[in-house]
Amino acid sequence: MVDREKVLSLLGHRFPDATPEQLAAAANGLVGLGEEWEELTGIEAEIQVHLSRPCGRVCALAEARRRDLRFRVFARRVDDEASSG
Repeated sequence: MVDREKVLSLLGHRFPDATPEQLAAAANGLVGLGEEWEELTGIEAEIQVHLSRPCGRVCALAEARRRDLRFRVFARRVDDEASSG
């Protein structure tokens, strides 16, 4: 769960000219992402296969790994009713 107060604080520092209403709306949207998106865990082995291929700079994950960056993979949940229409 994302801490809404931390998000508000971060947004306030990053966007000092934003109104409290704008900050609140942005924070609500970010905190609400957890309802739509789910972090994919347990797929490190599958990702390793992609990272081992020589795809050069076009492969963002391989490039991130070469730069010792960490990344998280998320999948968006699709509403069955929305996807059938």
